[in-house]
Amino acid sequence: MEPLNAEDPVSIGPFRLLGRLGVGGMGRVFLARSSGGRTVAVKVVHTELAAQDEFRRRFAREVAALERVGGTGTAPVLGSDTAAEAPWVAIGYVAGPSLRAVVGDEFGPLPATTVRALAAGLAAALTYVHQAGLVHRDLKPSNVLLTVDGPRIIDFGIARAVDTVTDGGLTSTGAVVGSPGFMSPEQVRGEKLTPASDIFCLGSVLVYAATGRSPFGTADSGVHATMFRIAHDEPDLTGLAPELSGLVRACLAKDPAARPSAGELVAAITVPDPWLPAEVLTRLGRHAAQLLEAEAAAEATSADAAGGDPTPVPAPKPPRPRRTGLIAAAAALAMAVAASVTYVFWPDPSTGTDEQKNRPRGQTGDVSARPAGIVPAAFIGAWEGVQRGSSDHPRETARIEISQGAAGAKTAVYVQVNDERLCMGRSRLVSADEDKVVLGESDVTTSIPAQRCVPAAHQTLTLRSPDVLEWTSGAAKATFRKARTGANIVPTAFVGSWKTEPDPEVFGPDVDRYTDEVTITQGPIGAPLISFLRGFPRQDDEGNATADSVSCTSTALLAGAGTPLIIGPTTSDPESSDRDCEATGTSGYLIIDRFEGRERLRLYPMADAEPGEYYRR
Repeated sequence: MEPLNAEDPVSIGPFRLLGRLGVGGMGRVFLARSSGGRTVAVKVVHTELAAQDEFRRRFAREVAALERVGGTGTAPVLGSDTAAEAPWVAIGYVAGPSLRAVVGDEFGPLPATTVRALAAGLAAALTYVHQAGLVHRDLKPSNVLLTVDGPRIIDFGIARAVDTVTDGGLTSTGAVVGSPGFMSPEQVRGEKLTPASDIFCLGSVLVYAATGRSPFGTADSGVHATMFRIAHDEPDLTGLAPELSGLVRACLAKDPAARPSAGELVAAITVPDPWLPAEVLTRLGRHAAQLLEAEAAAEATSADAAGGDPTPVPAPKPPRPRRTGLIAAAAALAMAVAASVTYVFWPDPSTGTDEQKNRPRGQTGDVSARPAGIVPAAFIGAWEGVQRGSSDHPRETARIEISQGAAGAKTAVYVQVNDERLCMGRSRLVSADEDKVVLGESDVTTSIPAQRCVPAAHQTLTLRSPDVLEWTSGAAKATFRKARTGANIVPTAFVGSWKTEPDPEVFGPDVDRYTDEVTITQGPIGAPLISFLRGFPRQDDEGNATADSVSCTSTALLAGAGTPLIIGPTTSDPESSDRDCEATGTSGYLIIDRFEGRERLRLYPMADAEPGEYYRR
């Protein structure tokens, strides 16, 4: 926590501010004290968001919904003014450290009985959240706080506050709301979310609590690779206690309709008392004492800055000496973890979530600081280029998405495509200066076809302009240009279903038995967004059509979001495809033009062949 500076108010509504906890993408977060002596976190919306009427309306609805939840299993709303020039909301502290801190830093994986109790407590909280008409949308270990009385959920509501105004420029990246490793399949695909999405995320949180890791890997293995595993792969439950397997697998069902509801989980699970191991309870007490000292220091600083009379709001009376320990413990159990808590409506200011950190002292503008790292800002983002062929007719392409990080971190995710394979991986940052970034050792995270890829070689990226860089790897060179990023990366014009129109003169009387359809959905790079359905008559040994038909379904991963749109090799779905269908196809690229006054989608293979032509269904 940092002290207030000259640009910060000394009070907001009835709350006296004690210090600055952090800055997120949507506002500033202050430590404050109510007139009755309760410690709260006050969140104040950034000026540019406050100027957006739609954000204000959604913000007001979210605050009202949170008030209906009433703080049951969550952080209660203690005050708000959504009509103020700078809208704000005050949230009560929650007692305890985050699940991420306990499992990842302090204690390690929790016993099975504690994990079951955690499941029941979180499900009970989600029941109230869902009854209030909310979907959390970002349930993860750092958003779960552990207290003596049970777990508490924090930091929900941000997705609903953002959804409506995203297209209006709130974010330029189209970043998905959620955390890789703790998202649901429908989140990955950009579909409408229901309470069942929270149940899937709950399953992932329980695996983390029991094993210390996500069941689908982390962003360190490549964000897009992680999202792909969530949507398509079975969870890795290695090390999970057998008595938790049924509960977790039910929550992690790919089909939302197959997951239990929060209420059903509450009814099915019994909770032991105490629910936490003795070692964790001891750490809670130690942490409570540290929090009390931090708040006392903030009070003293505030008093010094005000000349000994910080505010006319009365402070609580000091406890009698003989009961100091008891009062301290009780007070601490009414507070949350200032060092690790994340706050409703704002990203975690202490972990760099959404590329945001607490600001250095004295920096108070509305632009959030980035996490510590050596990558110049000009390189951050995605870049795409043609490595063989031309921009109009590529034969081999590459995409590199660079994030901030320190030397030695794997901060770059790459996708390389040629006519017969797609390779995705992550590359380690070797060095960076004002106009050059060097990438070294790489890992392969996705290979289509399987086991056909080798790690990317040493790469050098040299900035030529804000939108152009030169890529070199050994003797190979290419020009890369700035590209789209985010969870909804497909240009809107491509999204939808398209169908070929077979020529009767070519296919004869069986023309109606020939189908060729492609459906393009919205989503991120590396996801299977392009699906194909092809049908045709089966032929006999002499090449004549029989009465039987062949049906083939396949998908392709999105590999580039520029113009043209790049896709990897098609992969057949063995469960819904005939034995005569090809297992894999070639990579390709998509363009849209107009023909005879109609919109036309053309699918070119990355080879010397004629394109397929499709029209809107």
